Amino acid sequence: MADGQLFNNILLGGRGGTNQGQLRIHSGGIVWRKQGGGKVVEMGKPEISSLSWTRIPKGYQLGVKLKAGLNVKFNGFREQDVDNLSNFMTNTLGVTPEEKQLSISGRNWGEVNLEGNMLTFLVGSKPAFEVSLADVSQTQLQGKNDVVLEFHVDDTTGANEKDSLMELSFHIPNSNTTFAGDEATPPAQIFREKIMSMADVGPSGAEAVALFEDIAILTPRGRYTIELHLSFLRLQGQANDFKIQYSSVVRLFVLPKSPHTLVVITLDPPIRKGQTFYPHIVLQFAMEELAECALSMNEELLNTKYKDKLEPSYKGLSHEVFTQILRGLSAAKVTQPGKFRSSQDGYAVRASLKAEDGILYPLEKSFFFLPKPPTLILHEEIEYLEFERHGTGGASSISSHYFDLIIRLKSEQEHQFRNIQRNEYHNLFNFISSKGLKIMNLGDAHGTSGVAAVLENSDDEAVDPHLERIKSAREGGAGEDSDEEDEDFIAEKDDAGSPTDDSEEEQSDASESEETKEKPAKKEVKKKEAPVAKATGTKRKKKDEEEDGGKKRKLKKKKKDPNAPKRAMPGFMFFSQIERENVKKSNPGIPFTEVAKALGERWKKMSAEEKEPYESRAKADQKRYKDAMAGYKSGPTNIIDSGNESDSE
Repeated sequence: MADGQLFNNILLGGRGGTNQGQLRIHSGGIVWRKQGGGKVVEMGKPEISSLSWTRIPKGYQLGVKLKAGLNVKFNGFREQDVDNLSNFMTNTLGVTPEEKQLSISGRNWGEVNLEGNMLTFLVGSKPAFEVSLADVSQTQLQGKNDVVLEFHVDDTTGANEKDSLMELSFHIPNSNTTFAGDEATPPAQIFREKIMSMADVGPSGAEAVALFEDIAILTPRGRYTIELHLSFLRLQGQANDFKIQYSSVVRLFVLPKSPHTLVVITLDPPIRKGQTFYPHIVLQFAMEELAECALSMNEELLNTKYKDKLEPSYKGLSHEVFTQILRGLSAAKVTQPGKFRSSQDGYAVRASLKAEDGILYPLEKSFFFLPKPPTLILHEEIEYLEFERHGTGGASSISSHYFDLIIRLKSEQEHQFRNIQRNEYHNLFNFISSKGLKIMNLGDAHGTSGVAAVLENSDDEAVDPHLERIKSAREGGAGEDSDEEDEDFIAEKDDAGSPTDDSEEEQSDASESEETKEKPAKKEVKKKEAPVAKATGTKRKKKDEEEDGGKKRKLKKKKKDPNAPKRAMPGFMFFSQIERENVKKSNPGIPFTEVAKALGERWKKMSAEEKEPYESRAKADQKRYKDAMAGYKSGPTNIIDSGNESDSE
């Protein structure tokens, strides 16, 4: 990038700042974006007051002081970055960074400097440590000389940090001249009052600014009472209690889902419940529910800090009242549905993700799947999208009414939204195209009209290579639903067949004349399963006249000869038997169908050398099967299903 310099793996300093991100410094200012999406910190060139470098363990820290009094820290720079970046910032931002030396004497006696939102403890004029006053929740005066600072118990901080600072105590002697006082007001009390004014903390047990009772929350599930305070919000339920600082609120979403409206609070870092993290809190309000709320806030504060942000009282739809108050307190931006409209003139389309049904909102800068699992995908994170049609290659007419949308991210992660109704295709395709997102669908040879034509075509003869590849991958992984059925479905090309399968192939050839024009794709699949045996007889003709669905049910329930040898298994089945439990252990709670899919994907990615042990076992099993079949056929002839053909050739 010509205008600017990019640095990866840069950490945002402060509580909860252990997530890596990308820092861009350009002529217009400084921008930090969390890796994988989420929090964004932007500072324009006119806002920057000063810059500084500080040597810290394992690298350097860049400090940015803003004219508004705030301080922002970025960690993770290398020593060789300091000189080059200093010259660049001097030329482009017009600010020369200064170098700060940390005190490493280990002394705990020094001076306190309060500036902006930072408290700096100085030893010998060098900073020993810094804490953000925005993290201070309460202050207490113990005796005449001790001041205790209590820090927010923030449930989002624990998501990234094993240990958090909870309390810090300062001893201010009466001889202190920085916070000079008198007998009535000792220096310690002046110090406390100064911190209270800068940190904007209220008295212990302060009343909430606004209170919303018995609110349904879908994630984490339950009914909660929501308290909105000056610097944090609290969710109080019967079993859980979460306290979240507004600094962790990244964005608010207001999304209609008739007969309700969903309000989503996006957090970074997320809250944690046990071993589960919740980056999105999904609240559900009745769409037509009304609410009134008078803020519990003194008039002076309302007219100064929250001027033009909050009003003394609110009246209107409950979700609007809640969102307006929370936006005023947290300064978070609100996102609502954009230009996309579904075939039903709605704002979303029905889909399923990871076996969970929900709705997918195509927004102006992102896709959002709700309610569970809430999944936010920013447009800038997407590498490409794919449309996958159901019903290709002879599938049922019911499945052909749906299609899947696959979103591939630049991080190589993939989200597959299944079972989207076919009549939503045009709206989705046009919306995605208007956003300039890359559609890797049906091969590059097809244009927009080609994609539409294939999705609209109900004729199963319209088979494209991309969908055939998806279908083949599914067949490779889906064969694990039942071990007994796997043995009947998967067969090697040189398999001599078994008595239980001859009748199936007889039926296939008997109906050849009727199916040649209608379903040639199905005919090819059946030919690959086992060698063909000619069939005659009135019973076969009657079965050919039945519907396709009924015929499949008959085939599955066909009586088998219990004395027939067990068919040979391919290498993939030996691999599945060994690795199935490993997949379950590494992915607790994974659905059964996802296990099969995961095994199929792993098998496709394996090299020939890695597959060799399993293929060797398959060859040995094939030999066992042929020998057993030779012995079986040399014995008494077995008649299956009262057919006219015997098993002997």
